[in-house]
Amino acid sequence: FERGQCRFLSEDFYGAIGDYNTAIEIQPENHEAFNSRGLAKFYLGDDEDAIIDFNKAIELTPEYADAYNNRGFAKYDLEDYEGAYFDFSKSIDLDNSDADKYYNRGVVRAELGEFVGAIDDYNKSISLDSADAESFNNRGIAKYAIVDFEGALADYDKAIAMDSLDAVKFDNRGMTKSALGDYEGAIADYTRSIELFDEDPDTYNLRGTVYYNLKNYEAAIDDYTLAIALDEEESLYYDNRAAAKNDSGDYKGAIEDYSFSILFFPNDPEPFYYRALAKFSRGDNYDACLDLKVAAEMGLPEAEDELKEKCK
Repeated sequence: FERGQCRFLSEDFYGAIGDYNTAIEIQPENHEAFNSRGLAKFYLGDDEDAIIDFNKAIELTPEYADAYNNRGFAKYDLEDYEGAYFDFSKSIDLDNSDADKYYNRGVVRAELGEFVGAIDDYNKSISLDSADAESFNNRGIAKYAIVDFEGALADYDKAIAMDSLDAVKFDNRGMTKSALGDYEGAIADYTRSIELFDEDPDTYNLRGTVYYNLKNYEAAIDDYTLAIALDEEESLYYDNRAAAKNDSGDYKGAIEDYSFSILFFPNDPEPFYYRALAKFSRGDNYDACLDLKVAAEMGLPEAEDELKEKCK
């Protein structure tokens, strides 16, 4: 068992499992060996077998808080969020002095849409460990979800003060500043995020949207183009670039981008609708009406109205 623990700490999970197997053969009532083997399997991505081991550890020692906590992780991975919530709650009942356990339950509550409950758990986690940047970051996410933008901003400020090298935290604060109308501050945060990690297309898209809101269409188009270069099959980026091109008067470019969006996501009526509007702007009324007809058949009310008005 001890050698298995050493191998586990060295991230030799297969070797650790071999040692835990031997430990269990020698001591079949060793709940720690089952828990540790389950954790090694979890780190190897074998969540279902891990749960079997955690179940056995709990069967042998029903008051084993760590086994419930670990089983909660495995259930979370399997998207059994209700099951994960139960296990993290049980783990807290057995050991209410561990900040991580409240943090874990907060993550699950947020996943379940229980943002107020998640905030309560993050509050408790922070009260037990006020030096964890992730607790502040996740509490900020939950506050953003309930439209407490000022509270979210304060949490992101705190998280960034503790960890200024995480691009995601700057993305989160950028979204919050944008929601508060601080567009220049949002651009600064997205720019810093890109400096830290320049391969996330969403960050370029988010910064592009801020530029678009500021009517800086050239900068917006540049950012959407960078997003597309990183992910050529995301229809949203084409839609956004098309909107910027359309508003800058480049109707031909807008039509091309809406066409790409339709290629990747043909069941969305909105690109057909907006492509029709761009075609009307170019005087291509016949093709525009064809697009409106498609959008209307997909159930888009504004397309039906435009079709009746312009395509008699």
